[in-house]
Amino acid sequence: MSANKLDEIDRKILAELQADGRMTNVELARRVGISAPPCLRRVRTLEEAGYIRSYHADVDTRELGFEVQVFAMVRLHSQAEADLSAFETRCRNWPLVRECHMLNGEIDFILKCVALDLSSFQSFLTEELLRADNVASVKTSLVIRVAKDDPGVPFEVLEDRLRRSA
Repeated sequence: MSANKLDEIDRKILAELQADGRMTNVELARRVGISAPPCLRRVRTLEEAGYIRSYHADVDTRELGFEVQVFAMVRLHSQAEADLSAFETRCRNWPLVRECHMLNGEIDFILKCVALDLSSFQSFLTEELLRADNVASVKTSLVIRVAKDDPGVPFEVLEDRLRRSA
């Protein structure tokens, strides 16, 4: 299902839940301008269709003691599909790797990693990531501060596009 198949109310529901997934169904219904029972039905339909994959808390990593955030740019020796899949599987099993994105160009993957401190990230880097099969090189960049970290998609851009194409 594409965004074009969603009506304005469905898109409003998604935008509101993306901003605050903890609100009650009654509050969500009020914000999108419908009553609670049809709102709940729409949310369940959006979940079943895969538009809503999960609900989770946005925890403060630093408050929990994870002082280090690093982006690791990984280049592999081989880009055969089996080798790419094997690397992705390995990344899913590393707790410090919070995101793994395959890229095109000089870098094959970028990993977002969090660690308690620099020495624990260094141990992961030298004992796990650099020793992993098929890893040719790794370049890292330590995050100094985060200026923006918005979840999901910019619904206002989608709404503008839909208005222009209508």
